[in-house]
Amino acid sequence: MVTTQQAHAFVSGADLRGLPDYHSALAVLGAPGFEPDTDKTQSVLVGSTINSFVKGVTAERRNAINDSSLFAQLVANKKVPKQSDVIAWYDAYFEALTNVGWTLQSRSFATYEAGSQDADVHEAILTVASGLLGGTASAGYALIKLTLDALKKLSDSSPWITMFSRESQHEKAARFQVSLVNQDANQDFLVSLMAFTLEASQTVEQVLFFKFKSMTATLRQFSGDVTINDRVLNHVAPLIAQKVDAFYDGYVLGVDLR
Repeated sequence: MVTTQQAHAFVSGADLRGLPDYHSALAVLGAPGFEPDTDKTQSVLVGSTINSFVKGVTAERRNAINDSSLFAQLVANKKVPKQSDVIAWYDAYFEALTNVGWTLQSRSFATYEAGSQDADVHEAILTVASGLLGGTASAGYALIKLTLDALKKLSDSSPWITMFSRESQHEKAARFQVSLVNQDANQDFLVSLMAFTLEASQTVEQVLFFKFKSMTATLRQFSGDVTINDRVLNHVAPLIAQKVDAFYDGYVLGVDLR
């Protein structure tokens, strides 16, 4: 398990120089920011990650999860410039998360077996979410579905789709993450994480709603519960926030769930 000293050294040593911040590009589109609210159920796009928070998760924890998610993606982007190499990218991404207090029991991806000949990626996400979150009647599943439904209504030119596509789609490959953040009666973090890769024979577009069985394509998924070391993450959260501050406006957008 990583110590606070190791986490501090890892974050301090992360070199994010040279990565684009995209702030101006999204500002031109009138992109909405994200204001964490403990009393609300919220979802937010953080680069290629969809983070959903249930009511009661503190604003501080929402910020810490978003910041560490963004930090891990930026570290991976810098370490693996060829982002179509999705496995190498995920190795760097998971390594960064581990070094700021996230504990994953497994990092292995399994091929997703579609139940039809013309399956949608968003249907696959919901199937995986159902298995991870306790079925389709669970509140967590309902929040993930609500978020996907909200994103499905958006046009291709919306700032949400522009940013998510920019970060998740890379020629004939794509990768993205979906997480649900909760907390138990003892106020401990509960994070359920799903990660996906898609490799196709042609350029991938609108990955969340891509029909991956209608052509030669392989969807792989990782899913599992993540333990967050509060002491470690709280210790490095201010330093992570400093590291990602210049990128925040170009990578983090709130999702309207109304």
